[in-house]
Amino acid sequence: MKSALGIIISREYLERVKRKSFIITTILMPLLMLAMMVAPALIMALSGPEEQTIAVIDDSGVVAPRLQNEGDITFIPVNTPLTDLKADDNYQAILVIGKDVISEPDGNISLYTHGSPSMVTEQFISGQLSDVIEDQRIRAYEIDNLRQILDEVNVDVQLQTYRLDKEEETATSSILSYLLGTFMMLILYMFIMLYGQMVMTSIIEEKNNRVLELVVSSVKPTDLMMGKILGIGAVAVTQILIWAVLLIGCSIWIMPLLSTSVAQSGTADPAMIQAVAQLADPSFMGQLLIFMVLFLIGGYLFYSSIYAAIGSAVDNIQDASQLTSLAIVPIILALIISMSVVQDPNSALAMWTSYIPFTSPMVMMARVPFGIPVWQSIVSLVILYVSFVGMIWLAAKIYRVGIFMYGKKPTVAELIRWTRYK
Repeated sequence: MKSALGIIISREYLERVKRKSFIITTILMPLLMLAMMVAPALIMALSGPEEQTIAVIDDSGVVAPRLQNEGDITFIPVNTPLTDLKADDNYQAILVIGKDVISEPDGNISLYTHGSPSMVTEQFISGQLSDVIEDQRIRAYEIDNLRQILDEVNVDVQLQTYRLDKEEETATSSILSYLLGTFMMLILYMFIMLYGQMVMTSIIEEKNNRVLELVVSSVKPTDLMMGKILGIGAVAVTQILIWAVLLIGCSIWIMPLLSTSVAQSGTADPAMIQAVAQLADPSFMGQLLIFMVLFLIGGYLFYSSIYAAIGSAVDNIQDASQLTSLAIVPIILALIISMSVVQDPNSALAMWTSYIPFTSPMVMMARVPFGIPVWQSIVSLVILYVSFVGMIWLAAKIYRVGIFMYGKKPTVAELIRWTRYK
């Protein structure tokens, strides 16, 4: 026969995983994440300068003939005075180039438009002018093939990075680690906020319906709170495990094929080859997912206990808005710190915030892809789970008093006083 705690956990879990919204979210979220990764490149490919016919008044006599029409941008050199062109609707813009533009570009280039030009159009025109001016300056040195010489001298160094602190030399990609750290940190941020607030909302709704008064007559308030936290937490873990299976499957079957294809193409740079090789390493991906699940559970348990205490202390969502800052502010602070940590995962800030339970879940997930020592992750997890025990003890004291309080929004001082009741 199930215990009261088991019944509550089962009810909270099944009530949510059977919803269509859970199924749809679980399926659509990976597709949404993929779309977010592809969208920037797609937008850049599809976006371009708006259709423009630009009249060019060139007092230097050397720039206008070298401007290249491209796409929807058309440059037309004219000798018409500027005052007459301003009234001509055949041109969307007028580019005026001074005679000293080669030696002093600043102050010798002006663009007049009938409306606000797009940033893409301005960048396109600026790029065209920069190329022409640079070419004219190179020609002024009268050195044969100077442009070719400069192109041959220019070099873009690509580092191949290897870890020496491992048992074997392993290739690493700092760019991939940065992207993975940012991605996993944002996933934890989203899950902790979403499911933590779900606990609070559920408690407030049942408190308003006076359901809690009936339930606590047969169940201890602490068991009721833990049942809600663990039941909703199991929903989050189920969702993340489904995604983990998909990612591991991709790492085992798809990424090795991609890695081989990239290596054999001969066109990919070393950084790309290293990144794909890391993604094709099941042990690397497995370690990331294990720590992600552990920190997700720990972070959720820690913050959901705070949300549970807040939900029990108020009668509606509006009253909870002020108290939720006790949970939201540390989460946002952890997010901000994590943005800095992915730039330097071994800094003093990264180290210390990895062990503070309010920030450690997201900060550690920003650091783990960089291959930090496993003992640091373990110490952080131990501190986080021990802190959860302490936080759930405080939350339980607030919960057992708050669920019977109506009509008054308590202050932080009153919440502290509730924790002292025996």
